Amino acid sequence: MTRLPSNIGFQDIRAAVLSALLPGLGQITQDRRRQAFTYVAITLLLIALSLGLGHFSGRAAEVFFFMLLALPWWAIQSYDAYLGPSGSSSDLRRTWRAVWTQGHDIRFLGALFLLSALNDSFIILMNPEYLLPFFCTKPGGILGLLTKALSPVLHTMVGYGFLQLRRWALFLYLLYAAYGLTNATVNLTCFGPGRVRNTLLITLAGFTAYILWRRRCFHPHHAR
Repeated sequence: MTRLPSNIGFQDIRAAVLSALLPGLGQITQDRRRQAFTYVAITLLLIALSLGLGHFSGRAAEVFFFMLLALPWWAIQSYDAYLGPSGSSSDLRRTWRAVWTQGHDIRFLGALFLLSALNDSFIILMNPEYLLPFFCTKPGGILGLLTKALSPVLHTMVGYGFLQLRRWALFLYLLYAAYGLTNATVNLTCFGPGRVRNTLLITLAGFTAYILWRRRCFHPHHAR
């Protein structure tokens, strides 16, 4: 049996880190210059589209586009650097196949949920006077604190479960989605349309459709 050099793993990890810092940089160290330039061009295009969307639609749309398109692409090209050159097929096709079959897209969504939990917690701590709309009410006191804390707690639990591809995370997310869609729809009828409320409805509906499509990733053998 042919033994691989002992430093292959270290080189792959180093390339992944370099591409995470600067798209395409890891591929250059692997002498994959054509792929590196392609990945840099795609990254710049997605960032430009994100900035352009933010110019016309506001900062929220810019961040939303970056998180759902530019940032996943950034992660995929870094993972491509980790996998190294492909000897049998297109590097990008090989990388996407690995992402798809191993459920890394769901893990990425889990990371976004954890990031959202941190963001929600920061907003709550920095704006303690803000009253979160809850089924056409804006409760204060202990009840108001509990309703505000519900979001980061659920985001943390779903995020962890998605990172581990746990089956219970799928059911927990569906409960969270049902609560979020119902609450946002009821608040829409009471308080009218708003940028944050509209974005929440569209994002949650899109996330739910995608997660249901990818529900086979939450296989029983991942449950523990």
